[in-house]
Amino acid sequence: MIFLTALLVTMLFMLVLFLLYYSAHMPQMKTQQKLEKMIAQAEAQRAEARQQKVKATAPEQTASVQERRQADFHAMRDKSFYERIIKPVTTDIETWLTHLAPRELRSVLEEMLMHLGVQEKWGVNRLAAGWVLAVALGGLISLLVIYFRPFQLTQKIAIVGLGLLLGAVIPFLLLQSAIRRRKAAIKKQLPEFLDFLSVSVQAGLSFDGAVSKIVQRMKGPLPDEFQRMLRDMGLGMNRQRTLTQLARRCDVDEVYLFTASVIQAEHLGTSMSKNLKNQADNMRDRHRQEVRALALKAPVKIIFPLILFIFPSIFVMVVLPSALTLLKSLAK
Repeated sequence: MIFLTALLVTMLFMLVLFLLYYSAHMPQMKTQQKLEKMIAQAEAQRAEARQQKVKATAPEQTASVQERRQADFHAMRDKSFYERIIKPVTTDIETWLTHLAPRELRSVLEEMLMHLGVQEKWGVNRLAAGWVLAVALGGLISLLVIYFRPFQLTQKIAIVGLGLLLGAVIPFLLLQSAIRRRKAAIKKQLPEFLDFLSVSVQAGLSFDGAVSKIVQRMKGPLPDEFQRMLRDMGLGMNRQRTLTQLARRCDVDEVYLFTASVIQAEHLGTSMSKNLKNQADNMRDRHRQEVRALALKAPVKIIFPLILFIFPSIFVMVVLPSALTLLKSLAK
């Protein structure tokens, strides 16, 4: 009975989410239905006009349709089993699960994918479907826990709610952890990148040429972002916009300072080599200060491992022989 009550609570929670989604998308659905009706009427009129024109050329069209079917059959036969069956099924499942996720989740996931630098590899629909599956998995695990352990009704409801909450929060925590690691890698590579960029520009290369040369020889998240910047410039975007988008994707204070200084130097017409040299010196000093700050924090952080692991072993090695000798002497 209690298990059915918990299951009913979970189903009600999912039903509330579905109703919220349905009520939010009701105007869009009505508008889409009207548009579909209008499109269907227009297509019906076009189909009637085509039927009148096609009567004279029916044998030729039949032959062309047969050729297309044969070509589609051969193309489908050349595809792998994954592309023919598994991929369409997974795409449909992802689309269905995405409809269960909140609307605001897509914007949050898009921003997180942008900061991760994988917006061209990962899809928002796949992440949203994974989030829904994580919530469902958290609820299922909590149901299994309360099924095999005796709890009160309020405790079981609290466990189910906690499982759903953990399933909703853990994916975001993992993504935030990956974003922090990527930002740390960008901050670590930036001084070296600016040193190479300053030397290359002083040697006579242009800013774009120096960036392209450095990107070919360096690997990591920062060169990947500059590679995308060069690709955007090749597609027609100006340098100011590409640098602004670069800083927005990296979301690091040092990158914001670098892009702002380059844009300002370009607008004012100052020497780019001197500007880059000053930026490289400033970034190296900031990196040195951050390393010193981490070194000063090390003695404080090492206290807890000393108390928990080092001091007990030292006490055992020093005090235990004396304690054993004292016990032997007292026993005599």
